[in-house]
Amino acid sequence: MPNKFLKTDEYPPSEDTFFIANNIENEKGECALDVGSGSGYLTKLLCKNFSFVIGTDVNYKVLQNQSSYKTDNLICCNSSDALKIKFDFIVCNLPYLATDEILDIATDGGSEGFEIPKNIFDSVLKNLKKNGKFIFVTSSLSNYSKLIDYAEKLGLTTKIIAQKKLFFEELILVEAIN
Repeated sequence: MPNKFLKTDEYPPSEDTFFIANNIENEKGECALDVGSGSGYLTKLLCKNFSFVIGTDVNYKVLQNQSSYKTDNLICCNSSDALKIKFDFIVCNLPYLATDEILDIATDGGSEGFEIPKNIFDSVLKNLKKNGKFIFVTSSLSNYSKLIDYAEKLGLTTKIIAQKKLFFEELILVEAIN
């Protein structure tokens, strides 16, 4: 059977995406936001249990080339900077890799894997309803404790809800409630 992801214009879901999906598939509500929509897999998944879903990504080409998981309401912007709506649920597969310089905005988190995720937090907080959930994935390769501490300084109540060991890292899924 041919691999449907071999087309050069399509971006397959990552291991991180499936890890997140397994932990959010039962979330329900009115409005959801997928920051860093990428393949569109999580955005499409959220459409099953939410009345209104938006996916954002900083890379227009990525949004333009979603095909297997294409949804309505895709916006090319930095995090949620272009949005004025409040969401019950926000999910983000953060660019968490600790890097000295940012070469790939989809994966590089900057110093300690904190710089870019901090910017995303600052952007989405204004869009999170009171008692809304913000679920994000980070990694043992970054300073995830600093990131969790920052979320708490913003007034969010955090807890690690899942962890998954991979060959070279551990994925950490965090729930932050406003």
